[in-house]
Amino acid sequence: LSEVSVTMIEHAEKLAEEGKTPLLFAKDGVLQGMIAVADVMKEDSAEAIRELKEMGIRVVMLTGDNERTAKAIGEQAGVDEVIAGVLPDGKEAVVRKLRKKGEVAMVGDGINDAPVLTRADAGIAMGGLGSDAAIEAADVVIMDDKVSKIVSAIRISKKTMSIVKQNIAFALIVKALFLIGGALGFVTMWGAVFADVGVTLIAVLNSMRALSDKKYN
Repeated sequence: LSEVSVTMIEHAEKLAEEGKTPLLFAKDGVLQGMIAVADVMKEDSAEAIRELKEMGIRVVMLTGDNERTAKAIGEQAGVDEVIAGVLPDGKEAVVRKLRKKGEVAMVGDGINDAPVLTRADAGIAMGGLGSDAAIEAADVVIMDDKVSKIVSAIRISKKTMSIVKQNIAFALIVKALFLIGGALGFVTMWGAVFADVGVTLIAVLNSMRALSDKKYN
């Protein structure tokens, strides 16, 4: 290799370490030039990943890009682990391996991500620029491309499950008390009917709390 070629290759390696993908052009076996391309990380990605980690969620970046470029982007985003150079069928194998350690949510937007989204415990598709195949395969569809909406979706689901458990526990306890009271003669039929309707109204009002919390919207 000529001195120019060596210098160009060294520069290409430096660009890769910065998270860019260098493209080299040659003619008759001689390097003529180079350009570098890079995906722009979304503005809210780093903040969203930080919040996910605060929630106790391990964030793994799974990509087909070369390892050096992927690690540079992963470092900027603050992910816990970077798995690079993975083909679509390899992504399925990685997800199956991760599921052995716990529940896995997969986020993707491309056609190649569709099979992997179905393998995960929860598939999340970015609907703004996502492919129809990914949207069809996903369990959850984010209607824009803001990564922060993933955090909101998880918080909403957790709060919803908390409210559901509260309503079930409250209903069972009240009905059990009135059932026992009715059997012992302490509760009249009208009292039981009033309690049943009251439980329903309280459960509905409690459920409406999920709509009024602007923090998750």
